Amino acid sequence: MTDAASVSAAAASVVRRSAARLIALLAAPTRDIPLAEDVLADAVERALLRWPVDGVPDNPEAWLLTVARNRQRDLLGGAARTRSAPLDEESVMHTIDDALEGIDAIPDKRLELLYVCAHPAIDPGIRTPLMLQTVLGVDAAVIARAFAVPESAMAQRLVRAKRRIKLAGIPFVVPTKRDLAGRTSAVLEAVYGAYALDSTESGELAFEALHLAMTTATLLPDDAEAAGLAALIALSLARVDARVVSGEYVPLDGQDTALWSRPLIETGERMLTHAFALGRPGRFQLEAAIQSAHDSRIDGGVVDVRALVDLHAALVAVQPTLGSRVAHAAAVGRADGASAGLDVLEAMAPAAERFQPYWATKAHLLEAIGAPESSAAYARAIELCDDPPARRHLERRRAALETAGPD
Repeated sequence: MTDAASVSAAAASVVRRSAARLIALLAAPTRDIPLAEDVLADAVERALLRWPVDGVPDNPEAWLLTVARNRQRDLLGGAARTRSAPLDEESVMHTIDDALEGIDAIPDKRLELLYVCAHPAIDPGIRTPLMLQTVLGVDAAVIARAFAVPESAMAQRLVRAKRRIKLAGIPFVVPTKRDLAGRTSAVLEAVYGAYALDSTESGELAFEALHLAMTTATLLPDDAEAAGLAALIALSLARVDARVVSGEYVPLDGQDTALWSRPLIETGERMLTHAFALGRPGRFQLEAAIQSAHDSRIDGGVVDVRALVDLHAALVAVQPTLGSRVAHAAAVGRADGASAGLDVLEAMAPAAERFQPYWATKAHLLEAIGAPESSAAYARAIELCDDPPARRHLERRRAALETAGPD
């Protein structure tokens, strides 16, 4: 008999790692995402009852999949018996069995589900949140904060979108090349969102995003932005082991390059070279080029700060988001002095009241010029920070200011 705490931890680990994959696989033959979520939840409940008695199975993911599949078959069979027009139950069950032949099929089904969520029948405004939650496993509350929407409103919109997939009969397939262009940008946006929203020390969700980005780039070898996104994520994830050391956040410029992953950097550089060779520079390629400039330190190189300013300026021209504008201000501050960076930063002040990177950058630049307002800026950045290691780093910076006092 296994203790309940160990079983709960094992179940939580499987769900965290594999829930989105399993839902994608279970939903493929029926187009019913809520049903897939329900039967997986039933399987997890069953696991919490059985695993303490029987022990955690050697392949817990396959165990959950089998139990969920059987529950799905029962529910579909019941639906068939209660319909006035008979459902072709045997055909549906064969389809389920074909789709569930092996765990190895799951990554392809996730990619299919990404394209399902990007179907023209789905409201463009909910496509990215739907992909983030259903395919990539991002919590609805996190998505709501990222999109500045109340959690209850986001939950309702997600439920409606999932219902729409079933009612519209949207097929669970990667669309033909003719239809890919209209959906790929939304898919790339969701994959980028998963990478950007991952605040875990391990970068687990970001590595899932890298897998999907690489798969999409392979599927679409002539799509420059697909290759650019794969390059961006690889080049950034190359530094994940150096970002937090012994539980403490390490700023990019202070990271030990010996901890960076050379294979990931080489992969990113290869994808970036391929993207630029296609001759259509875009947002993700520019972001990847920025990461490449930082990664040049791995061989003892010096970051070209002027090139960084130019790349950030180009990114703002293509994608003038708060994030790109704040990053540009930080680059200007590094190249031309903190005061110049603050001038760029203050131009966006009204719109950035709740944007944490704005306050963190402002605090750093104010500290650099010795402005007393830096302490208040750090306090605001700390208040808005969801990443514990980064928050502790900001708290130490603010405490150091308070200890130093006025000159």
